[in-house]
Amino acid sequence: MHMLADLALASGSTTTTWIFLVLALALALGFEFVNGFHDTANAVATVIYTHSLKPMVAVVWSGLWNLIGVLSSTGGVAYSIVALLPVELVLHVGSGSGFAMVFALLISAIIWNMGTWYLGLPASSSHTLIGSILGVGIANAMLTGHSFGEGVNWGEAQKIGMALLISPVLGFIWSGLLLLLLKMIVRNPALFAEPEKDKTPPPWIRAILVLTCTGVSFAHGRNDGQKGMGLIVLILVGLLPGIYALNMGHSEKEIHDLVVKAQAAQASFAQDAGGVKVEAGQPAADELSAYIKPSGALRKETFAAVAAQSQSIATKLDALKSFHDLPETERRAMRTELYVLGSALTKMDKGGKFTSPAEAEQGKALMKDLDGVTKYIPDWVKYAVAVALGLGTTVGWKRIVVTVGEKIGKSHLTYGQGASAELVAMCTILLADGLHMPVSTTHVLSSGIAGTMAANKSGLQMQTLRNILLAWVLTLPVCIFLGSLLFAFGNFVVLHVLGVH
Repeated sequence: MHMLADLALASGSTTTTWIFLVLALALALGFEFVNGFHDTANAVATVIYTHSLKPMVAVVWSGLWNLIGVLSSTGGVAYSIVALLPVELVLHVGSGSGFAMVFALLISAIIWNMGTWYLGLPASSSHTLIGSILGVGIANAMLTGHSFGEGVNWGEAQKIGMALLISPVLGFIWSGLLLLLLKMIVRNPALFAEPEKDKTPPPWIRAILVLTCTGVSFAHGRNDGQKGMGLIVLILVGLLPGIYALNMGHSEKEIHDLVVKAQAAQASFAQDAGGVKVEAGQPAADELSAYIKPSGALRKETFAAVAAQSQSIATKLDALKSFHDLPETERRAMRTELYVLGSALTKMDKGGKFTSPAEAEQGKALMKDLDGVTKYIPDWVKYAVAVALGLGTTVGWKRIVVTVGEKIGKSHLTYGQGASAELVAMCTILLADGLHMPVSTTHVLSSGIAGTMAANKSGLQMQTLRNILLAWVLTLPVCIFLGSLLFAFGNFVVLHVLGVH
């Protein structure tokens, strides 16, 4: 679908809806724009400081491969970020509190990213956004009378936190080891010498550096470029559910396959319920919504609810040839049914709660089809994010590039150091993307350069490293505070001043 064609279908939307839509999309793309200041700038630092490419050529080239990476992304990382959000706000993102959530986490992330960029500190946009999400979750739990932090998916946060913690350590170690290995294998001293001022490197070295820059840019697009995508889709679902609640491009065969898998799952999960019955509709939705919360426990009623919702979905979709056949007023409710059931099956799968291999196979097959309907990224969203990243890099690349190229080590970055750090960063980010885990391009690459400086005994500028480490340590607590504060304020304004519920 194309954006203009999509939005043309929303001609009946209110003025308030359009105002919220424009503001929310501007903030989401603004976050990706500022993300370009930091993360994409890292990708071009080595080719600029080794004179392999002119700055503007490097930025445009990197932007192109970011675009290709974004367009080839699966959306897995995008929805691993969404999984951190409070369940009730994700399901009711069109509510006043849902709007407050989106605005709070994006504004807090932009504020911190802009501040660290201004100081020339390579901070992590992934850390920034995740901290803001945790802040929103904590504030939402407190405002709704739940225990502290109950609205945060701490299990998912722990896994993502480990990925963000381990990846720079791996970047430091692997980059240093790779440089030492290169020194053992490649005896050409030109690869490890400081580049001559304004002189391009030999063609073979230049090709390696451009190739690694290309790889990091592509990997960054596939991973970091997804951070804002899931949020943009949530915004669209909340404001224009008739168009974006479901993947309207699904074919009749895909819908039929979903019906068949839902019917098979219904029979299997009904057996595990042991005679316990839960009515389809709101009772089943309430049971599954309670289960998918971080504190939710699996009960016989949960199996009964999975069976009931599976049968309900199969019945409602059985006669459809396309999701366009479903009235617009019913699409948001259908998305909620599909999303909640898919999330419950995902939690069962991750927790090893399926009771037999056959049930596991049926549950995973249904889960995959459900996710295909609700966890999708429109192509125009990918293009918009890629353009925002590219424009951000073009405008703000220099501060971070100077830090990475000049201020981490005491000597100028060599060709071998640049290639080693970029190659390790590319592989680390692609591995994380395959695992649907967000990692920080900034931290992986800057730590990789530090690793090559240490391995080469070039010396490290400890003041710069202390500043980077300080920014790394402060990012989560500061963004948690900002996110919670802005959510509480936004919740008050949206609910009590604007009267949006």
